[in-house]
Amino acid sequence: MPTASRVALLWDPTEPGRRVQATEAEDAARALGLEVHLLEARSPAELDSLFTAMTRARVDAVLVHPSQMLGALRARIVELAAQSRLPTIGVTSWWAEAGGLMSYSMRESDLFQRAASYVDKILRGMKAADLPVEQPMKFKFVINLKTATTLGLTIPSTLLFQADEVIR
Repeated sequence: MPTASRVALLWDPTEPGRRVQATEAEDAARALGLEVHLLEARSPAELDSLFTAMTRARVDAVLVHPSQMLGALRARIVELAAQSRLPTIGVTSWWAEAGGLMSYSMRESDLFQRAASYVDKILRGMKAADLPVEQPMKFKFVINLKTATTLGLTIPSTLLFQADEVIR
């Protein structure tokens, strides 16, 4: 969406550390010249009014930040986004699989394998504090082409070729 100028960042301020992530995303979006609307979702009951606020603000797209609550409500969020004709991007492949436009995240399978390795080390006697902090090295980019078609968006073939998975 090269003409997008206003984005909403939907996030859950009740989870520790999420404010820093929202602020970093806001700074990154502003650096790209985007107008940013930070929308706090504190409970499931707020979702309808938050999407109404997005419509009033005429946002072009929605970035959904990770949280337990928002992840559990992804089907409802995708439904509201479709009703509002708003493309969404999330940070796990589950978003695109649920009907969001795109997702970009670490590969969940790699994350689980690394976690299992850490659990094994801890069970064998290593102290958790002695284990190094690791950053993901592999990422997964998923595009939901069905959603793009429904929204009337054309995804450039160059972007489709970069995707790890395309949902048709």
